Amino acid sequence: MKVLIVGSGGREHAIAASVAKSSRVDKIYCAPGNAGIAQIAECLEITAMEFDKLADFAEEKKIDLTIIGMDDPLVGGIVDVFEKRGLRVFGPRKNAAIIEGSKAFSKNLMKKYGIPTAAYETFTNPEKAIAYLEKSKLPIVLKADGLALGKGVLICNTLEEAKAGVKTLMLDKQFGDAGNEIVIEEFITGPEVSVLCYCDGTHIKPMTSAQDHKRAKDGDEGLNTGGMGTFSPSPFYTEDIQKFCEEKVYQPTMDAMKAEGRDFTGILFVGLMLTEDGPKVLEYNARFGDPEAQVVLPRMKNDIIDVMEACIDGRLDEITLEFENNAAVCVVLASDGYPEHYEKGKKITGFENFEGKDGYYVFHAGTKLTDEGIVTNGGRVLGVTAKGADLKKARANAYEATKRIQFENKYMRNDIGKSIL
Repeated sequence: MKVLIVGSGGREHAIAASVAKSSRVDKIYCAPGNAGIAQIAECLEITAMEFDKLADFAEEKKIDLTIIGMDDPLVGGIVDVFEKRGLRVFGPRKNAAIIEGSKAFSKNLMKKYGIPTAAYETFTNPEKAIAYLEKSKLPIVLKADGLALGKGVLICNTLEEAKAGVKTLMLDKQFGDAGNEIVIEEFITGPEVSVLCYCDGTHIKPMTSAQDHKRAKDGDEGLNTGGMGTFSPSPFYTEDIQKFCEEKVYQPTMDAMKAEGRDFTGILFVGLMLTEDGPKVLEYNARFGDPEAQVVLPRMKNDIIDVMEACIDGRLDEITLEFENNAAVCVVLASDGYPEHYEKGKKITGFENFEGKDGYYVFHAGTKLTDEGIVTNGGRVLGVTAKGADLKKARANAYEATKRIQFENKYMRNDIGKSIL
C-alpha cells in the first residue's frame, strides 16, 4: 500500500511511525511533514490546506489511503474533496468535523441529546457577554468558538479578568474569527482525562486513556499551550468510569451526530473532566490529540491500517482494540518563551542517542532539515516519549531520555505525570 499523511507535527510523526510498522505498507508520503517524519516518509512541498494539490498528488501516485492528521483541513472540508474524487481517506467530513470546528455547535449538541457537560451560554455580542458575566458565579471559563490551536480557553478568577477575556477574544481578535462567537461556561473541577476513539459513523471504540498538561509552566501555571506533555493510561479512568462514558458519552455522541445527518467517521477525541457529579465532556476534537497520540499509539498492538480501513468501511464492530499492559510518558521539549515569543533555527543534537533504543521515541513537531542539520522551527519542538512497566518507571525513563537531546533555549516542564505519583 501507498499511504499519504497530511500534517506536520508530533501527532503526524506518531501516526507515521505506527503506519511504518504495518506489514501492509511499503511507501509513506507526508505533506508537508517535518525533519523527523522525513526519516520514514517522503515529505512533500504541499501544505495541509492545499486540498486540490493534495488530491491531485493522491490520484497521480495512486495513493491507497490518505490520513488527515490536522484539525484545520478537516474543518475546512478536505475529506469531502477527496471523496468526490473517489479517493480513500480517513477522517470526518466537513459537516461532522464541525464538532471540533464550533464549540457552540458541540455544546448545543450535548444539551440537545443529554450528554453530560458543564452549564453554558453562547454569545456573539460582547456587551451581552459582559452583562451575563456580571451576574455569573466565579471562576468562569471563556472559550473561543472556533479553532485556536488549543489556546482559545481562558479560565477567569475575577470579573475584571473575565471582561478582559471578552475583549481579548471578541474585540482584539487574538484568535481571529474563532472569537466571533464565544462560549461562557461554568467552572468545573476534577481530574482531566483524554480518550481517543475510532469511529465508523455508527460504531465507536475508545482507545486507552491519556492525560495532557496544557499549561506552559510547572504546577499548571502560565498560559495554555497545545500541550506540554502527557501520560497514558490515566489511573483516574477506572473500568466503572469507562462503562459510564461508553453508555452516556461515546455511543450517544455517535448516535447524536447520525441523527443530525452528520455521520462521524475517523477519530473522535473526547476531553473529560471527572467531577464529583460524574464525568462531564469538556470538549470534542475531530482528530488525534497532540501530544496524546504520542503516548497512545506506541502502546497500540493493532495494525493501524486495519483499524482505519474498518472505520472507512463501516465495520469497526469487527475490530478488537488491544493495548500493551504498560505505561508511556511524553515530555515536550519546547523553545523557551513558547507559547508567546521564541527563537527558531537552533541546531538540535543527540538524536543518535536513540538509535536502537526499544521503547523510546523522539517525535518531531517543530523541526526543519537544513545544511547545518536539524534545527528548531516552532514553539513545540520535540516530544520525547518513553515506555515503562508502570507510570513511575515510564516517567523516569522519559525524563532521563530528555537529557540526550540538546539545543539552545530548550525548555520543558519538569512535572509531567508527577501529580499522579
